[in-house]
Amino acid sequence: MKMPFNFSFKVGRFVRLFVLADLALLAGWGLINPIFALFIIDEIQGATVVTVGLAAAVYWIIKGAIQIPIANFLDKTPGEKDDFLVLVLGLVLAALSAFSFALVSEIWQLYAVQVIHAIAFGMYVPSWSGMFSRHLDKKHEALDWSLDSTAMSFAAGITGLLSGVIVKLFGFVMVFVLGGFFSLLSAIIIFFVPHIIFPHRKGRRGKVVIRDHKPITHVQD
Repeated sequence: MKMPFNFSFKVGRFVRLFVLADLALLAGWGLINPIFALFIIDEIQGATVVTVGLAAAVYWIIKGAIQIPIANFLDKTPGEKDDFLVLVLGLVLAALSAFSFALVSEIWQLYAVQVIHAIAFGMYVPSWSGMFSRHLDKKHEALDWSLDSTAMSFAAGITGLLSGVIVKLFGFVMVFVLGGFFSLLSAIIIFFVPHIIFPHRKGRRGKVVIRDHKPITHVQD
């Protein structure tokens, strides 16, 4: 009897790289998020549970406020160079905010870094989602999105377990350093993508110019 399910699958290089970049970023922040409230209470002078709530509010409100305008701008701008630049800048800011948390000692500094953190992910989410959506493998769209969700789930689960152990052994600073490192790693992975979505051509003086092209509609090895 032939089974109705086929568990073999193949995804394109673009999807693999973008999922890997997402995995690296969320692995880094998967280390930070579980212990963040504890860090605020234990390490920031004068911080209370109200401070924790306000820090969360600053992040979510600013991130939510800027995502739609950024997404609207990206959708209206032809090509994908703008998406790519916004994506990389968002990842760099995410790394900067992670490293900066290691230096925070006062409440106002916490809120300031949370603003950078919010802007970073407010840029990352629409740019990553837009590019990923346009380069999904034909007839494997559900699989591609599920692959990313699965990668995020494993990353969050494993790093969530490790974060407490790292804090116990090495302190909070190590968690933020690792979070920043993984954010930078995500940006580095993204730098392998332009030759896939932006074919190179020679300019007038022999310089390589990045140009846009229509996303592929077949699986790319």
